[in-house]
Amino acid sequence: MSLIIHKLLEFSDLFFIPFCHAPNKGSYSTVPDFAGKVNEASLLVLVISLVLLVLVTGVMIYFAVKYRASKHPLSEKVREPLWLEITWTVIPTILVFIMFYVGWENFVSMRRTPDNTMPVKVVARMWSWNFEYENGMKSDLLRVPVGRPVKLSITSTDVIHSLFIPELRLKEDAVPGMETSMWIFSDRQAEYDILCAEYCGQRHSYMKSRVIAMNREEFDTWYASGDKKELASPDVMAVLDDNGCLDCHSIDGSDLVGPTFKGIYGRQTTVISEGTERVLVADDAYIKKSILYPDKEIVKGFPAGMPSFEDEISEDDLKRIIEYLKGLK
Repeated sequence: MSLIIHKLLEFSDLFFIPFCHAPNKGSYSTVPDFAGKVNEASLLVLVISLVLLVLVTGVMIYFAVKYRASKHPLSEKVREPLWLEITWTVIPTILVFIMFYVGWENFVSMRRTPDNTMPVKVVARMWSWNFEYENGMKSDLLRVPVGRPVKLSITSTDVIHSLFIPELRLKEDAVPGMETSMWIFSDRQAEYDILCAEYCGQRHSYMKSRVIAMNREEFDTWYASGDKKELASPDVMAVLDDNGCLDCHSIDGSDLVGPTFKGIYGRQTTVISEGTERVLVADDAYIKKSILYPDKEIVKGFPAGMPSFEDEISEDDLKRIIEYLKGLK
């Protein structure tokens, strides 16, 4: 799909851009009002649809009354005039091209990223978002500076998700093994909801975050002072939260999508491995293996689907998690 979009954009450079007046890459001199453009396009389609609905319904009612059986008991052979055939072919075609023009113009401006964007890597997993900046900062909230475009490079570690910012009318799929992208821009200090628009499992509705648009000074201070603290935080709760562990596992004894962390260390656990049930003791080796290779042994009664953290979590963080679980009685 991404290859098709790329080819369409190349084609637009040759033909559609001159007619659509879409800005070239890096030439944005005004604030891009994506939400306003999407609203206008949606309103245009709605108005055209309503007009056609009223027109077609009215003609149907008129013919049903005028040519009812009581007035015309015998059917007659009618030859359609050529002008009518041409009219109902040409007019819908024109309307389709108008809607295509408006939609394509907006699509091109949304896909073409300016040169001065700030890159942010977005990793989606069941059921959380993780945002990583150039200096190594990681956060579950997307902080952006006001007045500067931000390019989001989006991927997923498990299933297809879709990053959706309703207020900005922006959405892009997060696909495993593929990197998609979109760019956002805020001209004011504000907060916007981030949702997942692609059903991704049992806790899909909990996959939320926020865009926090900060003024330049506040953002620069946060970006500089934070450095890599969030990555190297000794707080084990921060490690669990950053890696999305608490989206599926509770610490209070209640079962979510996965078994609770409370009392897990030293507990006898029934697992299914290669179709065979076994009873294991949740010791250091078991917990480490469950985090790095979760698909090898699935706890009985719980669904598979936890992504591997083999390349995502450090040895020090693994030790912190294990020590924390030892004391979570």
